[in-house]
Amino acid sequence: MSTRSRAWKRSSAEVVVTGLAYDGGQRPPARAERRCAVTPLPEVCVVYVLRESDGTVEVLLGEKRRGLGRGRVVAPGGKLEPGESPVEAAVRELAEEVGLHAEPGDLVAHGILDYSFPHRPAWSQRSHVFLCRRWRGEVTESADLAAEFVPLHSVPYERMWDDARWWLPGVLLRGEHARFRFEFGEDLATVRATDVPGYTSAG
Repeated sequence: MSTRSRAWKRSSAEVVVTGLAYDGGQRPPARAERRCAVTPLPEVCVVYVLRESDGTVEVLLGEKRRGLGRGRVVAPGGKLEPGESPVEAAVRELAEEVGLHAEPGDLVAHGILDYSFPHRPAWSQRSHVFLCRRWRGEVTESADLAAEFVPLHSVPYERMWDDARWWLPGVLLRGEHARFRFEFGEDLATVRATDVPGYTSAG
């Protein structure tokens, strides 16, 4: 694991300094502190809707039609609005992007992921991960997402963000909670560092 990964500390008060996550109580390197301001990570949410069909568990995924990640396969989600909690944002995004209606109690938190893009700092963010097994309505398309249910054994990880293959199978298949950090490389597409156990850059 790189020295960048080892420098990451787990805290709810993290900030981004030159694209790297530091604990809010730990002073960043003086050189980095001089070069840029310290900014809170913008917060987003993502909801993995699960259902069972003919004995097969499926997850709702679709191709993102606009914005960050356009063309990638993603789950419903988006930015938190001012004053929103992560679960409130998740309920809203679920309705806006795919037409499904859920109550906050229908969503179960399954992790927090921090993303660092040193070569595009504006993309750095903190993502709140939820699973949802109960909802109302039918899946509809939106300007953001055209989604459909996919069997868990057919999730197209090769079309998703590179980090997904390192943590999403554990959440979907084993109900694990994901609390990891990912740093993306200069190509803005490939994970270059993370604190996921067993990670190798060649993986």
